[in-house]
Amino acid sequence: MKKRISVISLIPRSGRFYAGQVQELFGEKAEVMAYSTGDGSVKNVAVSDLYMITTDAFKEAPETRRYVPAGGQVVEIEVTYSKKTVRELKEMPKGTPVLFVNATQQMAREAITQLEQLGVSQLSFTPYGPDSPVPEGFDIAVTPDEMDFVPPGMRKVINIGHRPCTAATMIEAAVRLGLEELLEEETFKQYMRSMEAKNYSFEKMFHRSQRLESRIDILLEILDEGIIGVNEQGEVFACNRMARDITGVKDMEAIGKIAESIFPYIPFGNVMEEKTPRLPRLVRIRGVDINMAVVPVLRQGACIGAFATLQRFSELEKQQNELRSQLLQKGYRAKYGFEDFLGNSPAVERTKAILEKMAGTELPVLLIGETGTGKEVLAHALHRASARSQGPFVAINVAAMPENLLESELFGYEDGAFTGAKKGGRPGLFEFAHKGTLFLDEVEGMSQAMQVKLLRVLQEREIMRVGGNQIIWVDVRIVAATNEFLEEMVEKGSFRRDLYYRLNALPVLIPPLRERGDDIFLLFERFFRKAGGAYGLSEEVRELFRQYKWPGNVRELQNVAEYLGFAGQEEIQVEDLPPTFLRSLEREGESVAGRRGASGAPDGDTALRAEDGRGGEASWPVGSEEGSGQAWESRSSEFWFVLGQLYEACEQGRLIGREGILKAARARRFPISQKEVRDLLAGMEAEGLVKVTRGRGGSRITKKGQKEWEKQKDLTN
Repeated sequence: MKKRISVISLIPRSGRFYAGQVQELFGEKAEVMAYSTGDGSVKNVAVSDLYMITTDAFKEAPETRRYVPAGGQVVEIEVTYSKKTVRELKEMPKGTPVLFVNATQQMAREAITQLEQLGVSQLSFTPYGPDSPVPEGFDIAVTPDEMDFVPPGMRKVINIGHRPCTAATMIEAAVRLGLEELLEEETFKQYMRSMEAKNYSFEKMFHRSQRLESRIDILLEILDEGIIGVNEQGEVFACNRMARDITGVKDMEAIGKIAESIFPYIPFGNVMEEKTPRLPRLVRIRGVDINMAVVPVLRQGACIGAFATLQRFSELEKQQNELRSQLLQKGYRAKYGFEDFLGNSPAVERTKAILEKMAGTELPVLLIGETGTGKEVLAHALHRASARSQGPFVAINVAAMPENLLESELFGYEDGAFTGAKKGGRPGLFEFAHKGTLFLDEVEGMSQAMQVKLLRVLQEREIMRVGGNQIIWVDVRIVAATNEFLEEMVEKGSFRRDLYYRLNALPVLIPPLRERGDDIFLLFERFFRKAGGAYGLSEEVRELFRQYKWPGNVRELQNVAEYLGFAGQEEIQVEDLPPTFLRSLEREGESVAGRRGASGAPDGDTALRAEDGRGGEASWPVGSEEGSGQAWESRSSEFWFVLGQLYEACEQGRLIGREGILKAARARRFPISQKEVRDLLAGMEAEGLVKVTRGRGGSRITKKGQKEWEKQKDLTN
């Protein structure tokens, strides 16, 4: 329904001008009529929703009540100048004498004062009206569309037109009529931008608050959760689209109403009184589960309102699933299938067949096998063959993490849960694995406390983040792996019996490499070719491979194949094998020296060869030659390599640590692990051969160690 606006002025022409401005801005929202006290038309003024009156329309305030009914809304018309007019007048030369002409000398004086307030202060204005004598010495006149009153003889007359209504006048009129939405329209914004304002700060703050309010309205509407806001009186001032959809409240019918009468299930009153938030909890609204939270808005200790957030539980779960699916693009996918678990032996075929059947169930699977047998590859394959193949596959070695770190990694944490926690918190691997598979490797290394928490997840399918208080439902299939006999650990009490029976629903034994027959050569061929090898194994080496126990299984075989990929022989002989592999054979009781004798080296005096710490070659006897302190046969090639590196560092006046020794080993293609270096250094220190410095300081050879190395060099030269 249109609003009726009556504009009342002294001069009819001015009234028609102001009425035209109002009509242009308010458009179809209003019907605007102009009346004048000067021509008496004010006697016919109609009953209106708003009366806009100029300051000169009535001589006395009581006279207004003759034409404006009691309770009628009145807005006083304030006028200003456009920015264009002010800019043009400021461009006139300083000190120019200007006659300002208006309907009366008093009106001219007021207009000059306003111009000076707006910054037009460089001109020498003189006010003039038909009620004042004509001054001499002026040839330039400025008038607000009062051309009839300009005295003759002026060389230049500048008609700046009627002074328009201020932006503040138009804003107040819109607010009084409840038409605030007009302030967002481009016509209204353009009008406010074109008007000069003497109160710059007010105009700037108004525009800023207007922009901020507009942005907040947009934000509320695009949020995917319902938002309801109340002021300090408990009246609803915000209710976005999603909140209306969840609660069934129609568009804007809640605005301005007491919240408890519209939303009795939202405890706004209690939250504002107690000044404490209500944590998220499930409520039923219109037969649907809704996750609801309420928080107070505090300012300097006083509660000035509250907000409620509403979200359908199904929507919340859907969002979590969408976020998890995005994580699939970041690497949480199974990489291997059953075809990647190479082998044609009956043991392998049987294992694959069992796991392919188990893939069709939802029960936990326990993979039991020695280290290096390929348990993780089979876990990947199990997932890819299951109904969860399109979901995430997440793997973690639980024995490799401290308990506190493992808990936050598995279950996630909330913001501020502990020092160093990521701002905003972080989901755990159970959440990442939702609708997929979580692979727990070396599960036997899990602490008792973590075993209890894992058992709860398996039983209830619920988790809670570290530092959190909200239950999160997860749908995850567990595949666990172990290289220990869990039954023995259960008997000793180090592994919970109830968790063992949960994980042991579908146990599978992974065959070790020594039980897989000629699979050894199938695997070796693949690793060997991948490492760049282009030759074969001698029959003697093939027989060794068959007899060897392969304690490191497939992983150890891969290491041997990659080492031999650099040998450069047309046929791999026994002497080409890695020194560590030969030492393992010796420990198994193999007669390596005899085998080497057959290939050209003298029996009983065979040497394992490797580069010494200074780049030359040294031969270390494995016979019964004795040195000082310990039999030579007890010293391994790794021992002399490490001691040689320490000796060389001492000669150069520097310390060397484990990383330096490993770097030198890699440069010389001498196979040795970090653990072997650490254990050797510990043994040498116990004998007084080296002094080990903890941290990054490095280690140094002692005088005794130097003598040991030099004596060994004398024996081998």
